[in-house]
Amino acid sequence: MTAFNDESGTGDALRRTLGVNRRRFLSTCTAVAAGAIAAPVLGASPALAQDRGRGHDQEHGHGHGHGRPGDALVPRGKRGIILYTVRDATARDPLASDLPSGFREVFKQLARHGYRQVEFAGYNQHANAPGGASLESVTGARLLRSWLDDYGLRAQGNHGFIPPSWPLTSADVDTFKKHLEIANILGMDHMGTGGDPTGSSYRADWDVAADKWNALGAIARREGIKLYTHNHDAAYGFLLDGGPTDDQGRPTRSSGMRKLEYFLKATDPKLVWLEMDVFWAHVAQYKFHTYTALDGSTREKVFDPAGLVVRHNKRYPLFHAKDGVVSTTNGMGYDMVPFGTGVIDYATFFSRVGERNYHNPMIEDDNSPSATDPAQSLREAKISYDNLAALRSKRH
Repeated sequence: MTAFNDESGTGDALRRTLGVNRRRFLSTCTAVAAGAIAAPVLGASPALAQDRGRGHDQEHGHGHGHGRPGDALVPRGKRGIILYTVRDATARDPLASDLPSGFREVFKQLARHGYRQVEFAGYNQHANAPGGASLESVTGARLLRSWLDDYGLRAQGNHGFIPPSWPLTSADVDTFKKHLEIANILGMDHMGTGGDPTGSSYRADWDVAADKWNALGAIARREGIKLYTHNHDAAYGFLLDGGPTDDQGRPTRSSGMRKLEYFLKATDPKLVWLEMDVFWAHVAQYKFHTYTALDGSTREKVFDPAGLVVRHNKRYPLFHAKDGVVSTTNGMGYDMVPFGTGVIDYATFFSRVGERNYHNPMIEDDNSPSATDPAQSLREAKISYDNLAALRSKRH
């Protein structure tokens, strides 16, 4: 998914060491401590991915999932992909191409690549694919579940419907509950969204967002689902929460708290979870490294994505595993590339956060679909899978 803003920034790079509930019933029935990763500097490469371990494939973690040096960092059953990466394939007309098209054939191909989990980005496909254009219904979910089961795949989330209303309207609550029912049929433990809780920089708006997400999380919890929000770079920018006010009475300075860090504090950990998009977190590291403090001074505070996860590990059950190469011209610090072909040091990231049997990394590359190479997205999905499977734990 794309970022909401582009704002350039530079800073000094830091080099450091780096019995059966309803959900289960439906499922059955349907069958900066260790150190911050360096921020990119204009004209220099980020110190992010200089060492990608390789070795024999071991599939299981040890203890709490930290494992031993050389172990596979992502167990086989946790290797996933968000279907947004191959959206051109699910949208392809099966009557006009011999390439995989629609959900069923795409599931089959992803399973052949080795994937064991998928995250949905909605439930639409080409109208000529089996099941028709929209599978956003109980009937459609049952059909999707049958195909997932056929190919040994598990659904592990969806970037779907979050009610726009607050206070919640009855119509929005009904639609939200329909999506929870679909998630249950598909066997998901988690359901979420691709957007940030709010696009605001002000604490008052994040307080409102926290109240709303706590309410939605309570509804989801009653249905046996963990509700999560996905980040873009702006959500890890600095909160405006003090200092002199502007002509509308809004604060103009920051305590140094980042927006999603505040959201973590303001929401109930039993009701609200997060999915860190590691690429956008590193864009935030590049862009948001200085802030105007409450006393008016300029202070530096480089974001450490892995460090935040370590401090709130159980709040991050899912990741988007998206890679990038250095860019000094696009204002973000990185351009997206297939996983394992960029500079973001996932071996260090996953080694630091541990809990490998808890986290669910989903491969994503917004740019995989190609207007001139219709086979590209599924081909790059295979490249990404192989690179994810090859990651090995590092001493840290």
